[in-house]
Amino acid sequence: MVAILKPALISFRPLRSEDLDVVAAIESASYEFPWSPGIFRDCLHAGYECWVAIDESRGRARVAPIVGYGIVTVAVGEAHILNVCIDKSARGLGHGARFVRYLIDVARSHRAERVYLEVRPSNRRAIELYETLGFNEIGNRPNYYPSSRGREDAIVMAMELLFDDGDLPERWRKG
Repeated sequence: MVAILKPALISFRPLRSEDLDVVAAIESASYEFPWSPGIFRDCLHAGYECWVAIDESRGRARVAPIVGYGIVTVAVGEAHILNVCIDKSARGLGHGARFVRYLIDVARSHRAERVYLEVRPSNRRAIELYETLGFNEIGNRPNYYPSSRGREDAIVMAMELLFDDGDLPERWRKG
């Protein structure tokens, strides 16, 4: 007998204040030096684009679980992905790539021409993902991240967004 796995149905919705405990728990389980719940709250209040990934295929009863979050800020034609994370229980299923693509679409919807992000050099898996999606290394920030051994540099990556309205999902097209 061959088992056929049904791909997870992921949807995205804006982060709400009642999601902060779940998001902070995913963050704390994922990073040695996590963002505090207050940082997430500040991002919401500042009007950043804050999103959660929902795994509709894992929903029981009425509530499908949050399996990730992403935060991007957009200003003056540039976007910056500040944080993106998938819960450990949902990694390896392509959710990270789907989510980063979604955040890129959010940036496009705001007419960003370029998207930036930082990543730890030790996070080879994330670097490979970003390169696959079209990001290129453009520099580094010395001693950017705290680490158990002091500080770790950040690789700065960027992606140019060359498009017309036809490249946007219909819900974000200007009309």
